[in-house]
Amino acid sequence: MSFISDILPLRRQAEARNSWLKARLETLLPELMERADLDMWIVACREYNEDPVIMSMLPATSMSARRLTILLFTRKADGSVERLAASRYGFEGFYEAVWKPDEEEQYACLARLVSERDPGRIGVNMSSTFAFGDGISHNEYQQLSAALGAPYASRLVSAEALCVGWLERRLPEEIAAYPRLVEMGHQIIARAFSSDVIHPGITSTDDVVWWMRQTMQSAGLSAWFQPTIDVQSPGKSFEFTESPCVTIQPGDLLHCDMGFHYLGLATDQQQHAYVLKAGESDAPAGIRAALQDGNRLQDILMAEMQVGRSGNDVLHSALELAQAEGIRAQIYTHPLGYHGHGAGPLVGLWDRQDGVPGTGEYRLFDDTVYSIELNTLKSAPEWDGQDVRIMLEEDAVLGGGAMRWLDGRQTALYLIG
Repeated sequence: MSFISDILPLRRQAEARNSWLKARLETLLPELMERADLDMWIVACREYNEDPVIMSMLPATSMSARRLTILLFTRKADGSVERLAASRYGFEGFYEAVWKPDEEEQYACLARLVSERDPGRIGVNMSSTFAFGDGISHNEYQQLSAALGAPYASRLVSAEALCVGWLERRLPEEIAAYPRLVEMGHQIIARAFSSDVIHPGITSTDDVVWWMRQTMQSAGLSAWFQPTIDVQSPGKSFEFTESPCVTIQPGDLLHCDMGFHYLGLATDQQQHAYVLKAGESDAPAGIRAALQDGNRLQDILMAEMQVGRSGNDVLHSALELAQAEGIRAQIYTHPLGYHGHGAGPLVGLWDRQDGVPGTGEYRLFDDTVYSIELNTLKSAPEWDGQDVRIMLEEDAVLGGGAMRWLDGRQTALYLIG
């Protein structure tokens, strides 16, 4: 039995997610459509070729699109949004079912609905910048355009901003639930980086990886990527390549990366542990000082992440401030939400420290969640001056105009042995 014992039963999870979806459709969607200046939004995709947005818009018991699923959203004069499903299978309580298959073809039904509402700007999910806004397939776009005909096909525009806004924006209820998700991740890491799991000289890095994966699975959490465990030690530095499986030894500096989905939301975390050698009661001072540099870089970055700034602007200013303090830094922070590498502004990539075209130009909005991911290099005298790379990743929310941690951060190394 998992030591994480408060996972909700599936039915209760579905009830929570459906409650959030209704609130999002009723409160967030009208605001986001107005911000994107769209009169209508069409989301269309086929079963097993799902648009990145579609699953976030369907009830929790929907595990895929069905046949051809078409959702139609229209802004009304009173500021609300009409929500229709021109699909064979309806979604009672969320969308009004409007297609009668025995009376008309599906795209003909959609064309009629569009004509009756006569929208000016019709958003469809096509984007050259964000994958999240590029969900309509070539075939569906062709069929949609042909069905709409003149003049409505000429009114089709990119719904990129709406797609990203919808996916990145969090309800107060979702933000309130998020700290417990992050706490669960911290609990798993703390157990993994302990003598309960690691026996130096016997336990391998793959043993810990699969312990983490199994623990998530057994608890009812769904890993969104395979966890990793990396080792640094005298003569062995970290490289941004796939790490080989090795046996964990005293004197090793361990690093983990793990994340999961729960209640439809993702986490992403990286922390460190040190394996004590005989006679040691703490990690070497040089390694502890390296962790302090990592924490300082977190502080710098969090202060620079302000509403209205672009990801690239935040990246450049944070790196400049870090450099002025003598910190050798890399920053590659990303949004979190329905996806682990979520919709919103990228604040660097590990191999793009000069800024990220397109996605790095997107600006930060309130009520959004981020994985604060970065690393620092610092020479460790105890390792004959070898550089130690501290790679940290902790989850935080931008709310009320300020960044805050969802469940704290690592400020001291886990000690094993």
